Amino acid sequence: MLQGTGSDVGKSILVAGLGRAFTRRGLRVLPFKPQNMANNAAVTPDGGEIGRAQFLQARACRVPASRDMNPVLLKPEADRRAQVIVRGDVAGGYDAGGYHRLKPDLLPIVRESFQRLAADADLVLVEGAGSPAEVNLRQGDIANMGFALAEQVSVVLVADIDRGGMLASVVGTMALLPPDERALIAGYLVNKFRGDPALLAPAFPIIAGHCGLPCLGVVPWLAAARALPAEDAVSTEADGGRSRGGFLVAVPMLPRIANFDDLDPLKAEDGVSVVFVPPGRPIPAEADLVVIPGSKATRADLAFLQAEGWDVDIHAHVRRGGAVLGLCGGYQMLGASVADPDGVEGAAGTSAGLGLLAVDTVMAGRKHLAPATGSDPVSGEAVRGYEMHMGVTDGADRARPFLTVDGRTEGAQSSCGRIMGTYLHGLFAADGFRRAFLARLGAPARRRVHYEATVDAALDAIADLLESEIDLDRLLDLAGRRPVSAATTG
Repeated sequence: MLQGTGSDVGKSILVAGLGRAFTRRGLRVLPFKPQNMANNAAVTPDGGEIGRAQFLQARACRVPASRDMNPVLLKPEADRRAQVIVRGDVAGGYDAGGYHRLKPDLLPIVRESFQRLAADADLVLVEGAGSPAEVNLRQGDIANMGFALAEQVSVVLVADIDRGGMLASVVGTMALLPPDERALIAGYLVNKFRGDPALLAPAFPIIAGHCGLPCLGVVPWLAAARALPAEDAVSTEADGGRSRGGFLVAVPMLPRIANFDDLDPLKAEDGVSVVFVPPGRPIPAEADLVVIPGSKATRADLAFLQAEGWDVDIHAHVRRGGAVLGLCGGYQMLGASVADPDGVEGAAGTSAGLGLLAVDTVMAGRKHLAPATGSDPVSGEAVRGYEMHMGVTDGADRARPFLTVDGRTEGAQSSCGRIMGTYLHGLFAADGFRRAFLARLGAPARRRVHYEATVDAALDAIADLLESEIDLDRLLDLAGRRPVSAATTG
């Protein structure tokens, strides 16, 4: 089990890379995260909802994603409230106190999911959440040591040296843990190192002297990870700016933004720059396409967008002939109104939308979760992805669907064809559709990018580095397995 000395130390990418490395050795490897908190989620083949990181890790292990890989997912809806997903299904919305009272009921569910995976695998790679040293949250813990103790799994700490304070984070973590939890920790990995590893040599005996832990490897900065979907962090920097060719995609950074990895394939395209616009800044007037992303709380984020004045920027963009695409919650915002009569996503009420599409949305019924395939009516190119949304959207512009999905019309377009909305996540991963869509909006034709192949190549590159920098046989020993030959099987 990999546990971090803090949040965002790189556990998810390491699990993905280790999963690919051990899979190439011929092992059946499955990823597992007891509890995750993220608004970037994915849909399993049977319509369950799990964290996006676990979906990527399953891909790294070359297995289908399953609900058991992330039995508890928390999706923040407000500062003190989150939607709780249990084994792929919505269990309800909880504040911090309510969730704390729920946790004792969740540990048996978490353990059952883990045991089911373990029975079907040669190796289960477990990822913790945050830090086990957050002792104020230890009671009822299911994410870190509460789970590790229950299942008696070996733990490896991951420390991020790039942020500084690596020695203190390892020693401090050990100092705060009780003896029975310290006994589970077998060593630590130094992650995100830049420079000459020899410079770290004096640190290892110091750490060992304080807490007895050995260093199990120094992982260099993984440049290939830039090609992988991020789960939590949105970069506000343009990837290359106008120098890459001039087609600019602007994305307003909503407070409850969800599934922003939908834009990753666009970022990979030559000649396309994707800029996430932070609060306090206007949407660039030179943008060719504005994408309003998904949201975990559509009406709250719509109000924020309007308070920022981004609605004025978007209307000005449309008057200049620019294109607008709304994804999921962004699609709902493009319409005339968003009604939530039952308070599904917050306070009950109705909000006026941007009025750019002749549609209205009502938040009602069950959450729609399903993998989906279809095609673009304009180019005929195939699309695939998943739907994950509350609410039903209908209106006159639905007569001009954006896509055909699973034999039905999906999404909407304006009469001019430059304002579009869809519920389909992941659509830009389809190379043919992505190129046709960009060409339709005037983006220059450049080198063809095969996005899925790019992701797989990145996973292989990370696995190659981990093979060279970490004693993987030693990790297998910690997991209770005999060493396996390092020769890859493809």
